[in-house]
Amino acid sequence: MRILLVGAGGVGSAAVAISARRSFFETMVVADHDLGRAVRAVTGHGDRFVAAAVDASSTEAVAALCREHRITHVLNAVDPRFVMPIFDAALAAGADYLDMAMSLSRPHPSRPYSETGVKLGDEQFAAADRWEAAGRLALCGIGIEPGLSDVFARYAADELFDEIDEIGVRDGANLTVDGYDFAPSFSIWTTIEECLNPPVIWESGRGWFTTEPFSEPEVFHFPAGIGPVECVNVEHEEVLLIPRWVEAKRVTFKYGLGDEFIEVLKALHKVGLDATAPVTVRGMQVSPRDVVAASLPDPATLGERMRGKTCAGTWVRGSASGRPREVYLYHVVDNEWSMREYGHQAVVWQTAVNPVVALELLATGAWSGTGVLGPEALPPQPFLDLLTGYGSPWGMEER
Repeated sequence: MRILLVGAGGVGSAAVAISARRSFFETMVVADHDLGRAVRAVTGHGDRFVAAAVDASSTEAVAALCREHRITHVLNAVDPRFVMPIFDAALAAGADYLDMAMSLSRPHPSRPYSETGVKLGDEQFAAADRWEAAGRLALCGIGIEPGLSDVFARYAADELFDEIDEIGVRDGANLTVDGYDFAPSFSIWTTIEECLNPPVIWESGRGWFTTEPFSEPEVFHFPAGIGPVECVNVEHEEVLLIPRWVEAKRVTFKYGLGDEFIEVLKALHKVGLDATAPVTVRGMQVSPRDVVAASLPDPATLGERMRGKTCAGTWVRGSASGRPREVYLYHVVDNEWSMREYGHQAVVWQTAVNPVVALELLATGAWSGTGVLGPEALPPQPFLDLLTGYGSPWGMEER
């Protein structure tokens, strides 16, 4: 296996550190628009890792890099603006593809808070026939959320329930960052995108529909000492992926953001700083959202200042053997542990470990497929077993 990892930011650098301890691949080329950042990501991890520069917005450039290094698998670790160029490049170069966020949505032009427009992943699923005809696999949404949360959904359907009423992905944390009043632990560009777009809900008999951002608040109790966190509806890929392969009456995604975080996001939206279209400032064209991202600390650099734990998981309600059942399948990472063991903060490490596990399963043949697939299309047990083998066990609570 010869891997091209596009993006040497927080998640990409963590993926390098995790992969360096595994032997399933021959070469990993780590490419970034900033060659220096790619070099820093691979330094100290051995001669299987090669740094390169690439323009992730150019299908031709990414495909050329694939051909130059005889790449078999492309792992996309940049923000979702670049999904389609990298996705198309992998197919053009005859490589398989993995990502952790899917192609971007566009709200319904006149009814954004009731009907879907272009949904997350629609552009990728539209190309499924071409991937299948080429005998290539695009495994989409294989981070933590989407990713492990989808694996949990499939595991619940296969092993725990006879009938599922609702699958609800629930994400919460008690992380703090010393010295900052506001310092997101993940890409603010992606956070703005998923939090301010209309959230999508799926219901059997109705299909996909939208609601207002931050709607349906609920207090969810998270394990490992995190405790109760208010969670709200947010746009996320799981709602678009899970119903394609797992039978359930309702699928939702809710994120534990907190009042302060929500107020900041609302304020950014109110003054137009969430916009991606460039505006002219002193003769220069700049994207307001890029300005916000540049003004905040790089999440990859916050590990030494972070305290606490992050939890991602899937809550499932239904019946088994004729009796009601409710469970929460979850994965917790303590920032102190991830910094001590890998030198990377908890949120990016938790995201990065899952595509590395998936790549190893593809290398061994435990996972295989063609076309455009989500994680829930593949058997869950090999993934959960190998994740535990990486020293990062998952858990389950009866509710």
